[in-house]
Amino acid sequence: MKSRNEYDLIIVGGGAAGYAAALYAKRYELSVLLIEGETPGGETANAGLIENYPGFEAIDGYELYQKFRNHALKFGAEVQPGRVEKVTQEGHQFKVSVVGQGVREGSCIIFTHGQARRRLGLPNEERLTGKGVSYCVTCDGPLYKGKTVGIVGGGDASVKGVNLLTEFAHKVFLIVKLEQVNAEPINYRLMQSKSDKVETLYHTQVKEMLEENGKFIGVKLFPGYQGNDILKLDGLFIEIGAVPDRALPASLGVALTESGHIHVDQFMQTNIAGVFAAGDVTDATGSFRQIVTAAAQGSMAATSAYEYIRKNTVPSEQYEMSAQFGNTKVQSSNVK
Repeated sequence: MKSRNEYDLIIVGGGAAGYAAALYAKRYELSVLLIEGETPGGETANAGLIENYPGFEAIDGYELYQKFRNHALKFGAEVQPGRVEKVTQEGHQFKVSVVGQGVREGSCIIFTHGQARRRLGLPNEERLTGKGVSYCVTCDGPLYKGKTVGIVGGGDASVKGVNLLTEFAHKVFLIVKLEQVNAEPINYRLMQSKSDKVETLYHTQVKEMLEENGKFIGVKLFPGYQGNDILKLDGLFIEIGAVPDRALPASLGVALTESGHIHVDQFMQTNIAGVFAAGDVTDATGSFRQIVTAAAQGSMAATSAYEYIRKNTVPSEQYEMSAQFGNTKVQSSNVK
């Protein structure tokens, strides 16, 4: 009998991968704790309008996150807010330290903590975050009704951000470092249709963030805009990708790629027995990182964790396979 702070499985991160893992693990009748982290819902919650998740023609990202969460809770997963600061291994058990909340123990770990938004790296960037500089259009876009804003980026996320910002802002500048944007055609065409509100500045970089009395007031560009290197803005959104948090898995000895992503095999197993990973934090799908792939990986990781527990930590008869898909039982992973 496990104590109140002991679980079969602890999931670090509360995005699509984490909640899919929690759901599947509970269907295998494991005791599950999911620790949401600093950004509950991850990229899903902040994605804005989602039109490519099967079963929903269109759904707000935060609403989809809530559905993920409620589904896992319905099956009995325990969900806890908080930030994990350390994961250690003692024998066959893993100890997870949560800031201000003590230590939880698990027989298995699944890392699903995603990625953190990439910064421009300018001197006053951190200081101006929340004071005119933002990394979440969905969260802060409505604050700029009738205003002039900029968004830095060149991928699909930045184009989707522009499309959302045009619902509020008077004018939106898309600042692109390269000569073109790399976005889904449907999103790019929508942006083009809003040319009365949108202006794209190609081959342009933000060299400085300007401030006055501690508040963001604009940017210094290279090259300039209309003969002036100063562009006055009411707000600036940064959409230049994301980077994984290396610290947690690295401290446990988990193998990482050069980019800092967790290396997993086809069963979402890492190089450490009992440690799995899923979603954007892994190298499982290369650079193709989507909500649907994260959810799929989460379910695979949970299945592998179940197989690991069944074979390695308890008598096999205690965990007879309880979940079936059609008439075919879930296949065993290669966990040793």
